[in-house]
Amino acid sequence: MAKIEWTPTATAALEVSDYDRSLAWYRDVLGWEVVFELKDWGWGQFQTPVDGLLVGIGQSEEPVKPGGGATLTFGVADIDATRASLEGEGVRFDGETRQIEDMVRLATFYDPDGNTLMLSQQLR
Repeated sequence: MAKIEWTPTATAALEVSDYDRSLAWYRDVLGWEVVFELKDWGWGQFQTPVDGLLVGIGQSEEPVKPGGGATLTFGVADIDATRASLEGEGVRFDGETRQIEDMVRLATFYDPDGNTLMLSQQLR
């Protein structure tokens, strides 16, 4: 069996129903940089705040799973300030920010197509 030589990169691909709306949302609301785009194909990639992790969005007439399929979780230094900023942009959250003991605080939110994203603030 061959040994797999992994590289420290990953792209999480999300289906979206309106490419232009989603491109603007990820770029303007989350502040992510567009690093690659095939506009004719309805495909774009963003550099996330995590080195080596890109998020790609692809136009789909009928997303396979309405409401999204993956939960991408991103660490933040101050979850309350980040949440307030996103809510100020009209971002919809799923309930209150939750805390797991003295370990982590979590807040789930959604992009315009219902793809689930999460904020995480480490407490240790």
